[in-house]
Amino acid sequence: MSPRRFSLPEARRIALAAQGFASQQHSTKANWLSMAKEIKRLHLLQIDSVNVISRSHYLPLFSRLGVYDRDLLDRHSFGTGKRHLFECWAHEASFVPVELHPLMRWRMERARKGDGIYVQMDRFGKEHTTFLNSTLEHIEKTGPIRASEVPGTGKGAGGWWGWSKGKLALETLFDQGRVTAAKRESFERIYDVPERVIPDHIHNLPTPPETESFRQLIVMAAQALGIATEVDLRDYFRLPVAEARIAIAECLARKDLVAVEVQGWTKPAYIHPQAKRPKVDAGTALLSPFDPVVWNRDRTERLFNYHYRLELYTPAPKRKFGYYVLPFLCDGALVARVCLKADRSTGTLMVNSAHGEEGCDKDHVSQQLGSALQRMGQWLSLPNFQVSKVGDLSANLRKQF
Repeated sequence: MSPRRFSLPEARRIALAAQGFASQQHSTKANWLSMAKEIKRLHLLQIDSVNVISRSHYLPLFSRLGVYDRDLLDRHSFGTGKRHLFECWAHEASFVPVELHPLMRWRMERARKGDGIYVQMDRFGKEHTTFLNSTLEHIEKTGPIRASEVPGTGKGAGGWWGWSKGKLALETLFDQGRVTAAKRESFERIYDVPERVIPDHIHNLPTPPETESFRQLIVMAAQALGIATEVDLRDYFRLPVAEARIAIAECLARKDLVAVEVQGWTKPAYIHPQAKRPKVDAGTALLSPFDPVVWNRDRTERLFNYHYRLELYTPAPKRKFGYYVLPFLCDGALVARVCLKADRSTGTLMVNSAHGEEGCDKDHVSQQLGSALQRMGQWLSLPNFQVSKVGDLSANLRKQF
C-alpha cells in the first residue's frame, strides 16, 4: 500500500494544529495551567539573549495564549517553590519541563566523555580537568555561583567567545550536566549542582539507554510538529543523524510514526498517528524568530513558501527587512513580517518596518496585525505605538493606530 498523500495546505493545517494554533484563544490573562499545557505541547522554549522586544522564550506562549504574566513563567523556572522547568541544551539552549531531564542526559553523558556537540568545550574539558573539578568542588561547598566568582579564573583571560576561564569552566560543566542553572539575574546564569536544583523525584530517576531516549524524543518531536521529514524530526532536539534514523525506523515499526507523502516535498514525510487534521485554516500571531513554527528555515519555506532569515548580524546597509523581524501568521499563512523594537523609556512599541507577502490582502492583514500589535503592547506595558513609513504594508498598518 502506498503512503497517504497530503496536500500542502493539509500539511500546514496539521503542523499548526500540533503547535497549538487550531483552537487558539487569546485570553484576558492566561494562568499557569494554560501556560503549562502549551509548554507540554511544545516540549521546550528556546532561549536567546536578544531583548529588543522581549526575551525569545517568553514569546511562544504569548503567540498562542495572548497576555500572560512573564513573572509567573520565571517563578516556575527559577522560583523557590516547585520547579517545573530547567535549562539544558535541547534545540539550542532551552527551558525544558523537568520531567524530561532523564531524556536529556544522553547529551550530557557524551559531553563528559569528550564526545559532545561543542568541540571547544570538549577540548577545554580535557585540557583543564583539574580546574573543572576544583570549580565543581567550590560550587558544591559554597552554593550557587556566577562566572565572575569562580576562584582562580583571573581577569581578561578570554576564550573563543570572549569568555573568561571561569565562564568556560562553568559552561563546560553545564554542557556535561555537572552543574545547571539555579536561576538567572539580569539574564546571567547562576550555576549550582543539579542535586540542589532538579527535584529529587526527577533527579533520582534512572537514565534511559540512548536508544530509548532517541526513540522517545523522536515521538515527542512528531507530536510537536504534526507532520515532518527526517531532518525536521531530528532537528527538534538536535539528535545525531545515524541514531535518529534508527529511532525513526523503530518508531515506524512500533506504529508510533506513520510514513506519508506531502505535495511538493522531495523527502519522505512522517505523521504522528494522533495528529489533528483540521479542515479549516487557523492561527493568527506574531512569532518569535525562535518559535518552533519558523526556527527551521528550510521547513518554513517548504510549508509556507516563506523565505525568512534573521538579519541581526547582517550589516545595516545590507538588511532587507530590519534588525529584529517577526513573521506574522494570519489565518494559517505566513503573510507579513514586521521589524519591532520596544522603547521602554517612552512606553512605545516601535514598528520600524512592515512588509506584506506578495498577493496578501493588505487591508485584512493590516487589521489583524494591528490587533496583534495592540495585544503585544498591552502584554509588554507599552501603551504607545509608532509605525514608520518603511515597507509596503506600513501605510495600511498606520491606519490601525
